Amino acid sequence: MKIKSNPIWALVMLFIVACGPQEKEKKEMTDADLRAKAVELSKKFIITDGHVDLPYKMVDDGHLKNGTVENVSIRAKAGDFDFPRAKEGGLDAPFMSIYIPARYQETGGAKEFADSLITMTEQLASTYPDHFEIAKTPSKVEKIVGEGKVALPMGMENGAPIEDDIANVAYFKERGISYITLTHSTDNQICDSSYDTTDDTWSGLSPFGEQVVAEMNRVGIMVDISHVSDSAFYDVMAITKAPAIASHSSCRFFTPGWERNMNDDMIKRLAENGGVIQINFGSAFLDGLKKDLDDKIDDQVKQYQEENGLKEGDPAITEYHMKLKADLNPYSTVEKTADHIDHVVEIAGIDHVGIGSDYDGVGDSLPVGLKDVSQYPNLIYELLKRGYSDEDIEKICSKNVWRVWNKVLEIAGQS
Repeated sequence: MKIKSNPIWALVMLFIVACGPQEKEKKEMTDADLRAKAVELSKKFIITDGHVDLPYKMVDDGHLKNGTVENVSIRAKAGDFDFPRAKEGGLDAPFMSIYIPARYQETGGAKEFADSLITMTEQLASTYPDHFEIAKTPSKVEKIVGEGKVALPMGMENGAPIEDDIANVAYFKERGISYITLTHSTDNQICDSSYDTTDDTWSGLSPFGEQVVAEMNRVGIMVDISHVSDSAFYDVMAITKAPAIASHSSCRFFTPGWERNMNDDMIKRLAENGGVIQINFGSAFLDGLKKDLDDKIDDQVKQYQEENGLKEGDPAITEYHMKLKADLNPYSTVEKTADHIDHVVEIAGIDHVGIGSDYDGVGDSLPVGLKDVSQYPNLIYELLKRGYSDEDIEKICSKNVWRVWNKVLEIAGQS
């Protein structure tokens, strides 16, 4: 009998050839094999991170005042980001956060401050041209990465610098801003904030905010709905003509009642819009129990400061704070971070999740296994253990965000 002439046997043999060896290889991969493969994939795929707060960290460190930039071309003594660690972790395109504190909404000067941070980020690239280069499109990122450098796209965290002039949207696009987080910790001229516990100013987007979203669509800036209130999110979904992102948010499923994270319905709606949620690594974003511990620690530190008559910045406060953290362990884990990715995939699909660590922005709250930009392979390893394919992991690392970014540029007629 000629087995190959039997259609059923032919199908069986094709299945064995196509699937058998791979399944066997997968089953036989040791823990060491998976870890090695995670490192390999981190180097093979472009990794983008939706939110790294290096520019504002440089302000805190006095560089803006001194007209200098931090030397992150070498291994830094502090902070979460530098070139050597980025290369170790496979990080290729961290979005530099042009963060505008809400106080500028009261004092004025938001636009000028945003300009100063953009200029400082440009200065970082010009000071260390063999290490960094500004990127305004995914194709530019790919070119920069191909040259062995780290690309620096920019996103503006808080739309306050737009002020009350719609022309500033195009202005910041020209300056290299690729996404704008509509607000931050308080309601602004564009929309309500998830953090603002006062009565909502606008019950969502303001009339001017609606114009801002439309103008962002027109000029090719991604709309970022991290930090906005639930009502503002749904208003954005109702009017945007382009997919949106949540550049550094996580799943409210794990942090019940905390509006800063996205609930399941919002994540599904974002997916229907074609958008992506980029998971924040801060422990309070990942685990409601850890958030409760963080709140407890903050309350105890405040009480300690008041009882001892200590001024802000006193070393004794820092020492007490660190002791409480050591005792209470308010740190989440890389496994919990992967749980958030699992949850998004389960309810919205693999095409709608990415990475938005908030490195240099969430202080001493990063999870075990993801303490700085050298540790992305730990997350990839965890995803491999859970059965994610290479294709899935590439989507999480960059392809999903690239799809959104390119679509936004296409709608604006810039592709």
